[in-house]
Amino acid sequence: MEKSKKGITILGIDPGTATTGWGVIREVDGDCQLVAYGAIETSKNKTNVNRLKEIANDLETLIATYKPDEAGIEDLFFCNNVTTAIKVAQARGVMLLVCGRAKLPIGEYTPLQVKQALTGYGRADKAQVQQMVKEFLRLKKIPKPDDAADALAVAICHQSSRRIKNLNKIG
Repeated sequence: MEKSKKGITILGIDPGTATTGWGVIREVDGDCQLVAYGAIETSKNKTNVNRLKEIANDLETLIATYKPDEAGIEDLFFCNNVTTAIKVAQARGVMLLVCGRAKLPIGEYTPLQVKQALTGYGRADKAQVQQMVKEFLRLKKIPKPDDAADALAVAICHQSSRRIKNLNKIG
C-alpha cells in the first residue's frame, strides 16, 4: 500500500456562506499531523452568486495548493432559519462540485458523527470538540476562527472513518 508510506492528505470543510472553515491534515501511519487551516469569508454585500463563485474559486486554489487525496465535508443539520439553511445548502453544493471535479473521494459527516469521532459523545459541545482537535493535532492552542477548528474536526473524523473502513477490509 504505497499511499500509507507518504501519508494521506485530507481536506476538511465546514460549510457556510459567510464563513467556510477549512483544514488540511496529513495522516501518516495512523497519526494526524496539521498541515494548514483557515476560513473563506465572503461579504454579505455581494450577491449570492458572487459569494458562491468566490467560495468555488478559493476552494479550487486550496485544492491546487495542498493537493489533498480525500475530503470530508460536514453535512447540514436542522436549522430553524430556512433561508439560511438554503444558502448553506447552496454553498455546500458548490463545495461538493469543486471536490468532485478535483476527483477527490468525499466523506460526508453529520455534526453528531464528528462529535462522536472526536469525543466519543455525539452530544458534546463545541468547546469539547475544539479541545479534542487541539489534543489530536498536538497544538498549543485551539485553532481560530471556530469554523477552521470545526473543519479540522471534520478532517479528523474522516481520517478516523477511513481507518475503520480499512480495518473492516482486513478483518
